[in-house]
Amino acid sequence: MALKRCLLEMGMGIDLHGRNYTTAAQRAVTNAIWHNSLYFVRSFGSGTQSMRVDVTIAVPEPDAVNKEAVLSVLPHGQGHIKVIKGGMEIPSEDGSDATIIANAAVLVSLDVP
Repeated sequence: MALKRCLLEMGMGIDLHGRNYTTAAQRAVTNAIWHNSLYFVRSFGSGTQSMRVDVTIAVPEPDAVNKEAVLSVLPHGQGHIKVIKGGMEIPSEDGSDATIIANAAVLVSLDVP
């Protein structure tokens, strides 16, 4: 058997105040998976915990993301995460704060014949 890609979803998350990159990343993942039902997993005789879920997050400061906290929003599967430079940081007018925009790609794979 081999891992086969079954689903790709994209999402965007925003932290309006406080420069919290992890919050923006969690919201991006939630946005990506919010309207999905993975009923097809049962068609392969697999349970949802057998899914491999690869998450890629793009934010301006990749080292500021708590990877485990982002993966904690996944309801099923074995989560794996990569954080890369991207997204946006929009400074407040006086420079004391910023809005953070994170992008997420969530890829679900199954071990199927």
